[in-house]
Amino acid sequence: MSKRKKLKVLMITPYLPYPPFSGGQTRSFYLLKHLAKNVDITLFSFLLPDQTGQNIQELNKLCLRVRTFSRGKTWQWRKILFTGFSPYPFLVANYFSLALKQALRQELQREKYDLIHVECFYLMPNIPETKTPVLLVDQTIEFAVYQHYVASLPWWYWPLKLLFYLDVAKIKFWETYYWRRTNKLLAVSEEDQRIMEHFSHRLVGIVPNGVSERFLKLKPLPKYRQPTVLFGVANFKWLQNKEGVVKLLRDIWPQVKEVIPNARLLIAGKYAREFLRGKSDLLKIGDIWSGEVGDASRIYRRSWLLLAPMASGGGSRTKFFEAMALALPVITTPEGIEGIQAKWGRDVLVGKSDQEIVSLAIRLLQDKGLRKKVGQAGRDLILKHYTWSKSARALYRIYRDLSQ
Repeated sequence: MSKRKKLKVLMITPYLPYPPFSGGQTRSFYLLKHLAKNVDITLFSFLLPDQTGQNIQELNKLCLRVRTFSRGKTWQWRKILFTGFSPYPFLVANYFSLALKQALRQELQREKYDLIHVECFYLMPNIPETKTPVLLVDQTIEFAVYQHYVASLPWWYWPLKLLFYLDVAKIKFWETYYWRRTNKLLAVSEEDQRIMEHFSHRLVGIVPNGVSERFLKLKPLPKYRQPTVLFGVANFKWLQNKEGVVKLLRDIWPQVKEVIPNARLLIAGKYAREFLRGKSDLLKIGDIWSGEVGDASRIYRRSWLLLAPMASGGGSRTKFFEAMALALPVITTPEGIEGIQAKWGRDVLVGKSDQEIVSLAIRLLQDKGLRKKVGQAGRDLILKHYTWSKSARALYRIYRDLSQ
């Protein structure tokens, strides 16, 4: 990035980007880190109950100023009634804040910004009317995620499914509404770009997710002695991760264990243990560990392979980027690899059915040479196309174009 007058950007995120536990937090944190030299960013974020002043201090190193707002608990009568008696879906109700809206109005009256950067469409109702250009980034297509979730519910949920489908229709209406009414719209993958262009009838840019250069500089560690399968270091409040790990435990892991009895499964990440607490029937196979980890890179480097049978697409998976950057071979589904331009069978192994996934997992666990070959191909792909510095440069160019 050349030396020019710094841009002044007001960024709004639905989470505090530090610590970077979830995919969204990771994306925002590393983009902030790389943009800081050339962009003066004021950050407005929702603060979760377990986040602290120390987290804000880390972001103060990258931003001119950080302001936080309490989102409160998800399931509140106020939010449920707001959804029931307004055209907005529950997802918007969960992030609608009069305090945030008022603070944004005052901020835009007091300070002049080159642009407003909004992460995720459901924050848009908080943005007051303004002449300042608005850039919207949708990290995933929310209506598609929730539509898939509702469709996958058992038939006996039909009374609730009707209400859920109504809420999905609201999500789709407002998500596509804001796609058409921002100054610039960005996706994180070509798959999402095509869908967003179809519904918005406009050109949509791409700023892909990536991986920290820190991961690329780490040295290999000795592998665990037991054949070790990792689902991925993930946030288990996200629907797609919940669905993927249940599928792994129910349909795939028992078959792998039958062939390789000493294999071990790691389910690591935020809220992993809480999510699995009531699922003892899925954990009966044994040799399964779940919980949070302090340093995700260590568990990636010591595992034998990453296996994540994702049932729906949208966005792109931070856990795949990180695993591939550390030469850990990845096995997933066609939906799971969306957002990463990887060649199947070379950079990543893809199974279209449970049985294909089981066969690929067994084959990789038994073939050290193949693990090394696939792992290195994945790492080469990340080095070439998917680093946060490259994504930040692309975003900076868009900032420049939009602010002129």
